[in-house]
Amino acid sequence: MSLAVVSSRAITGMAARAVTVEVHLANGLPGLSLVGLPDTEVKESRERVRSALQNSRFEFPARRITVNLAPADLPKASGCFDLPIALGILAASGQLPEAGLRSHEFAGELSLTGELRPVRGALAMASAMLAEPSARALVLPTDSAQEAALVEGATVYGARTLLDVCAHLAESDEATPLARAVVPRALADMAASDGNAVHAGERPDMRDIKGQGPAKRALEVAAAGGHHLLLYGPPGTGKSMLATRLAGLLPALSKAQAVEAATLASLGAQGFDMRHWGRRPFRAPHHTASAAALVGGGRTPRPGEISLAHRGVLFLDELPEFQRRVLEVLREPLELGQVTISRAGGQATFPAAFQLVAAMNPCPCGDLGHPSRRCRCTSEAVARYRNRLSGPLLERIDLHVEVPALSAETFAAPASGEPSEVVALRVGQARARQLSRQGQLNCELSSRALEVQCVLRTSAQDVLHRALTQHHWSARTYHRVLRVARTVADLEDCAAIEAHHVAEAVQYREAPPS
Repeated sequence: MSLAVVSSRAITGMAARAVTVEVHLANGLPGLSLVGLPDTEVKESRERVRSALQNSRFEFPARRITVNLAPADLPKASGCFDLPIALGILAASGQLPEAGLRSHEFAGELSLTGELRPVRGALAMASAMLAEPSARALVLPTDSAQEAALVEGATVYGARTLLDVCAHLAESDEATPLARAVVPRALADMAASDGNAVHAGERPDMRDIKGQGPAKRALEVAAAGGHHLLLYGPPGTGKSMLATRLAGLLPALSKAQAVEAATLASLGAQGFDMRHWGRRPFRAPHHTASAAALVGGGRTPRPGEISLAHRGVLFLDELPEFQRRVLEVLREPLELGQVTISRAGGQATFPAAFQLVAAMNPCPCGDLGHPSRRCRCTSEAVARYRNRLSGPLLERIDLHVEVPALSAETFAAPASGEPSEVVALRVGQARARQLSRQGQLNCELSSRALEVQCVLRTSAQDVLHRALTQHHWSARTYHRVLRVARTVADLEDCAAIEAHHVAEAVQYREAPPS
């Protein structure tokens, strides 16, 4: 038969859309033509496939070969189509039975020797295949197959070479079936226990931080309600240490959330590291990062740092040093929890429900307000430094917390305080109360839900009204203070919001000292 049809998938944003690879052999001048909006990586598969077939001791047909990647209006990128193209050529030329192709989907990049190399998006492919009614199995390179096996219910096979795949698809009396990919035992144990991927002893601990009681309290409030946090203070006071400990206070990811976070990581340039399975993502891009690096982009859109931090923490150190136009792209994701990247060829939407932790100095030299060092900055320099952050961006950050310089006595004293496990227990209990009461975290409450869930005592209403009148808050700021007050009350297991809960929430909106 001179025509063969093979099933594969193309990554478009978070989705893995079905692609039909049609291979036709016809008489004419020998050559291989690719149609169906192939990208440069796909066009280069002609030489990879030719060499892989020949080095695997198959015959490359000396005929006119046309490969159609359908649907024609869907852009195709990456080398994942190497394997289905090679199998289609073998089936169309009669070197491989076509029957086995109908019950499988294939993706994999071929080396010139016929070995299979990992592809990005394996988790997305397995999830998409499982969501469709067809009972197909997915054949991937071995490393990618282990990753895809994290999707429960998906039938995934791993292969090391093109010859292994062909042996799997051979006639039943000659076939050598591939082994079904399974999740490594260590990861399976972690998934079964719904635990984090790292042991508590390996995680940065709150106990290591000396002093900074108010900042530690703010970190606990942020973790309990899913609120965004801005830390400001002189260099070396513990801002970065506090930020790196937030992820350790958050509850373990559910299995569905872990798959979602791993899927996004597998779509990124670095791919997904199996050792990070179940961990809350922690991303800390350098302040020279571009807008595309932060929110995602490219001709074929890939997730940026905010999406790679989905369900985890995004830490932006030296916040004013980021370009202003880069910071402004955070405004919509902070509100919506997702980002849509539009290109001429279409749109791609990535989830971006991250917790932002930002750190900054009070001035360019960092010594403004320091008890023993003199600030060398002029008032104009301080104003320019702070004006790099727009009001609308700062409005979207719930807690603004000072991390002051520590005294010599505090430095000399041994570190003491609650370990992360104790704080995380309170955080988990507060989150459980929120989910039981309203089915979502306080940071996600709409303005209508706030009226129902935020019951204020009369004294609390008075405190909030005075603060609103004094600071001239916008509606957004008012609602964010209410959400933080609700979280403070949840930490104390109070059904109604008291005056001291509101007072604590109000103090988190104080501006840095001038």
